[in-house]
Amino acid sequence: MIEVRNLSRYYGDFAAISNISFSIQQHEVIGFLGLNGAGKSTTLKILAGLLSPSDGEVFIDGINWIDNPNAFRSNIGFLPEEPPLYKEMTVREFLRYLAKLRKYPHKDIEQRIETVLILCQLADRGDQIVEELSLGYRKRVGIAQAIVHKPSLVVLDEPTSGLDPQQMVELRQVIRGLSTEATVLLSSHNLTEVAETCDRLLILHEGKLIAEGDRDSLSKRMDTSKQRIDILLSKKEGIKDDIHALTGIEHISFEEQDEHLLLHLTITCTTPELVSQMVQSGFEIHQVMPTQSELEQIFLSLTGGKQ
Repeated sequence: MIEVRNLSRYYGDFAAISNISFSIQQHEVIGFLGLNGAGKSTTLKILAGLLSPSDGEVFIDGINWIDNPNAFRSNIGFLPEEPPLYKEMTVREFLRYLAKLRKYPHKDIEQRIETVLILCQLADRGDQIVEELSLGYRKRVGIAQAIVHKPSLVVLDEPTSGLDPQQMVELRQVIRGLSTEATVLLSSHNLTEVAETCDRLLILHEGKLIAEGDRDSLSKRMDTSKQRIDILLSKKEGIKDDIHALTGIEHISFEEQDEHLLLHLTITCTTPELVSQMVQSGFEIHQVMPTQSELEQIFLSLTGGKQ
């Protein structure tokens, strides 16, 4: 459905992205990840029809960006991080205006608006002024304007930015629902959001696509030789010297907490192996806490461990 072939974009001599290729099937929800400066925004702008590539090709439903840019753009719905809203309109008025602007068949506009309101969980907000809505609902209106013309591809740039945890959960449900009628490409810095929402991940690093696949396939590529954990211990005399005598610890820092000592550890052995050593050495362990989710470990491993 979406085919990207050898895509590059240059700013002078600087390659924001270089020779990127991937394909996305119909109705997939794809997570787009990368550190700041990795090339995510440049790629998203090209896919949204806002920026032309310096080299390579992009096809949506067989339509080439370069050969037919207007037809290409008609297949795209785009939500930037800051939703483009006319806040003085009601939600229904705003969507009606956008549907006409995007040349949706006039006789079908009202029915399409009702469908979009249901998809975006806005059915009870249709006659409310946009400015009066909470941030979470305004984000939903932003998604609604991106899909009102029934595009093949919906591109969402940081859709949950600024939302509280409950609003994030609700918006994730909306995003998953979009896949019933469109392919969704989601860019986010929130790895939990990506893990909960997406079927597959594309990871960019320094302008290149370095990995793609679901969590299971990516985890097989991960460097599992090191992991980061926190361990809370009871204090005792000479405890730091005893800890330094343990094997399998690459890096350690200590945090004093009244009668406890919190260890921040990077280890090259497994967590059970280290805990076993501590128990045999007489440490009183209160908590063992992984400091990274599986997806964080995958991401940091594939991007060289840079924060």
